[in-house]
Amino acid sequence: MSLFWLVIRQLAEIEAMAANKKVITREEWEKKLNDVKIRKEDMNKLVMNFLVTEGYVEAAEKFRMESGTEPDIDLATITDRMAVKKAVQSGNVEDAIEKVNDLNPEILDTNPQLFFHLQQQRLIELIRNGKVEEALEFAQEELAPRGEENQSFLEELERTVALLAFEDVSNCPVGDLLDISQRLKTASEVNAAILTSQSHEKDPKLPSLLKMLQWAQNQLDEKAAYPRINDLSTAILEDSAV
Repeated sequence: MSLFWLVIRQLAEIEAMAANKKVITREEWEKKLNDVKIRKEDMNKLVMNFLVTEGYVEAAEKFRMESGTEPDIDLATITDRMAVKKAVQSGNVEDAIEKVNDLNPEILDTNPQLFFHLQQQRLIELIRNGKVEEALEFAQEELAPRGEENQSFLEELERTVALLAFEDVSNCPVGDLLDISQRLKTASEVNAAILTSQSHEKDPKLPSLLKMLQWAQNQLDEKAAYPRINDLSTAILEDSAV
C-alpha cells in the first residue's frame, strides 16, 4: 500500500475514534501513530522526489549514493532544467528559450501559452532596460499576432505595453510586472513544462502531504482534543487545551 493511502486510512481511523469530540491522550495518540508502518524505501522515494523536482542535483546525487534510492529521471537533465530556470530568473529570456529548445523543441511547439509568456517576459525585460523602440517593435512583430488569435494573450499584451505609459513605474497599476516575482512566476511555469515533458510530476509530493496533514488536523479539531503538530518544521506533538 502506498504512503498516500496509508496516511488516508490512518486519518480515517483517527477521525472515527474522535466522532464524539472525545479527548485523545498523548499515550493513545502516539500508539496510533506507532501502529502506522511506513517503509523506509517509501520515505526515501519521497525525499528523492523532492530533491529532483526542486532541482537539487548535488543533494540528489549524494542521497542516491547514501540511500541507494534511484531517481526516476536522469540527474543530468536537472542541471539543464535549472540552467533554463536560472536564465529566466536573471532576465536572460532569449538564452532560456534556446536552452529549452535544446532540451526538447516540442515543449514550446506544443505549449503556446508558455511560449507567449516567455515572449512577454522578453518584452518586460526590454521595457525594464529602457529600450522603448525595440520593445514596441518586438510587441508588434512577435506578440500582437498571437494576441489577435487569443483574447487572453491580447489582454496580457495590453497590460504589459501599458508599462510604457508611465515614467515612474512605482505609480503604475501594472508595475508588478517588473517585480522579481514575475520572473519567478515565468521560471516556475517553464520548470513545470520541462518536468511534464520528462513524464515527471511538476510539483513535489512532500508539500502536498504536509498540506494534507494540515487539512486533516483542521478537520479533526472539530471532533477531538488531541496532541497536534503546530510547527511542521519541528513536527513536535503539542497537547491541545481541553
